[in-house]
Amino acid sequence: METEVKLTKLASCAGCGAKVGAGTLAQLLEGFQTHQDPRLIVGYDKSDDACVYVVDEQTALVQTTDFFPPIVDDPFLFGQIAAANALSDIYAMGGEPKLALNLLCLAEGMERETVQEILRGGYAKAYEAGAIIAGGHTIQGAEPIYGLAVTGFVHPDKVLTNAAAQPGDRLLLTKPLGVGILTTAAKADLVEGAVLERIYAQMATLNKTARDIMVRYPVHSCTDVTGFALLGHSYEMAQGSGCSIHLDTARIPYHPEAYEMAAMGFIPAGAYRNRTYASAGVKAGPNVTQTMEDICYDPQTSGGLLIALPAEAAEACLAELRQAIPQAAMIGQVTKRQDYAVYLD
Repeated sequence: METEVKLTKLASCAGCGAKVGAGTLAQLLEGFQTHQDPRLIVGYDKSDDACVYVVDEQTALVQTTDFFPPIVDDPFLFGQIAAANALSDIYAMGGEPKLALNLLCLAEGMERETVQEILRGGYAKAYEAGAIIAGGHTIQGAEPIYGLAVTGFVHPDKVLTNAAAQPGDRLLLTKPLGVGILTTAAKADLVEGAVLERIYAQMATLNKTARDIMVRYPVHSCTDVTGFALLGHSYEMAQGSGCSIHLDTARIPYHPEAYEMAAMGFIPAGAYRNRTYASAGVKAGPNVTQTMEDICYDPQTSGGLLIALPAEAAEACLAELRQAIPQAAMIGQVTKRQDYAVYLD
């Protein structure tokens, strides 16, 4: 279904490319007075994907929210992608989503059928995840925005954070990069329909399968690769873990068409924000091209999981992941802290 007025034309930026830079976020939240509670084992001060609050010895509450402007014109697909992206943070913490609330902003002139299709897409993806959308909030605004506030559960001893990687760990990535670059190039009608269908399907795919597989292994750390890109999220994992991360560009999966578009200059604004945030802690090797760096700084919408686990378990986990997710790849390793947080080789 296509709207009479294209959804993406109503938005100034698209998907996770609209995300405020991590450095800006840290400055905005600096110095706030907050209550302390020992049951809050992961809060916003951790730069993690979701907060975690321990309810009892068997249960911890995982909460997150995510919303953004349209990245596609099909309203049902937009709803699916936005919901999948919001649900991903729960999976990245090792949890299972159970409840969600709609967050919806309507732009002037949006037709009733368009709004219903956005919501229907979100409900369909939540249903697939086994979560219930139990309500929400809707406002009027300058451009359409949709997402979810999601609550999930996890055992307190099985919480996964982005700050627990250990030297010797291997790094797995479950979705290829390049989505932000390709959706930027698509605005100039330079991306073939088959390529767009491929990345749309990827963005609408839940990280549920990846989560269900990884929790069967001794994973140390996990995050999802979204608005801060592979390098931004790797930088946060390295900083939080007190380690260095080494990424092998020859193994990083990406859509080949994205390389061509990036070389032509179709770089989303979010990629420049990510570079500003992380570049001081990133060392690129002499054989890494500028275009490959751009792909690694490219903000992803509903991207894959970045998983750190011991070397002796990594091959078995990867083999099982590839049975369901053929693009999954081992892309690097974790070492003791060196001069830089992330090495791109």
